[in-house]
Amino acid sequence: MAFIYDRVNKIGGAERVLLELHAIWPDAPLYTSVYDSKHAPWARDFDIKMTFLQYIPFARNHHEWFAWLTPFAFSTLQFDEYDVVLSVTSAEAKGIITKPDTLHICYCLTPTRYLWSGVDIYKKETGFGIFQSLVQTLFCWFLPILRRWDIIASQRPDKYIAISKRVKKRIEKYYQRAVQEVIYPPIKTDFFQPKNESDGKDGYYVCVSRLVPYKRIDLVVHACTRLNRRLIVIGTGSDRDRLQTLAGPTVTFVDHYLTDEALFGYYRNCRAFIFAGDEDFGIVAGEAQASGKPIIAYKESGIAEIVEDGKTGILFASQSAKSLEKAIIQFETMDFKSSICRRNALQFNSERFRKEIQEYIETEWKRHKHIVETF
Repeated sequence: MAFIYDRVNKIGGAERVLLELHAIWPDAPLYTSVYDSKHAPWARDFDIKMTFLQYIPFARNHHEWFAWLTPFAFSTLQFDEYDVVLSVTSAEAKGIITKPDTLHICYCLTPTRYLWSGVDIYKKETGFGIFQSLVQTLFCWFLPILRRWDIIASQRPDKYIAISKRVKKRIEKYYQRAVQEVIYPPIKTDFFQPKNESDGKDGYYVCVSRLVPYKRIDLVVHACTRLNRRLIVIGTGSDRDRLQTLAGPTVTFVDHYLTDEALFGYYRNCRAFIFAGDEDFGIVAGEAQASGKPIIAYKESGIAEIVEDGKTGILFASQSAKSLEKAIIQFETMDFKSSICRRNALQFNSERFRKEIQEYIETEWKRHKHIVETF
């Protein structure tokens, strides 16, 4: 067994998935384009193998500059010695080349967002500051080429697993590939637990995310500023400066690394978790719900698959600040039980994830081995 991941230079939901996979298969190496140990301390127990991009200046922390080269870098990796490889990817890692004897399963976080579902946002907000205009021109020029490669790469995995029904639809739409299974990512429900039913009911709202344009944190900041509601935004990213210019005095940013214990403190004392983006799944939202907190989220997001509308949170219809404002006002007239939120989150626990992913891979490997031996 080997794992393949796009790049190891941050911490987020996908990295939590990799840690769970490592717990199941601790000897499996992790192949990736680049590795930055300073910004990815979670990966120090992995046997990490990098592509040649690791040795190119700036590639570790500015991977977006090398979108044109990363597909080639992954195609140079060799996996002949492995029976099964599992790519965990939202970008280029699915494009590895394997021989027929090796089973390649893709645990797809989403089809490459900047090429498909999020292309309009990336065209508008590239995150390159003063070079915005130049990058927008280059992006539009390279887009057909990168899309063509992505379609080719999408045909290389033997099997697809989607992390949510939302992602399943995207895979079928953009890649024209059948998805055999939806396996939700793991939520650490054993760690994130409610304390007291009354915790945080008169406190702040919280949003935990990478601060990049497609996450639509701007809508959350704008809504809470207009309503004069306290909001804590936890995360870092290229959109940080822009968001700060939008924020009023009731909005606070936390951009330093947080342990799970510190993050739990923010969940425990919040009124609700708010997210306005079209998320793939939303592990952080699940962590908040496991902590007994309701969720306010966009109804077309993968987060909606975590929420029981009206029981464990509110889903708003339009991806706009005005729609979110109405949802917040409605939320404050309702009563949400911590125990019900917690019970709903338990269906996404880590033990369930480990069991489902292990059984799926073992079953598919036996089937694949039989086919190979037959021919």
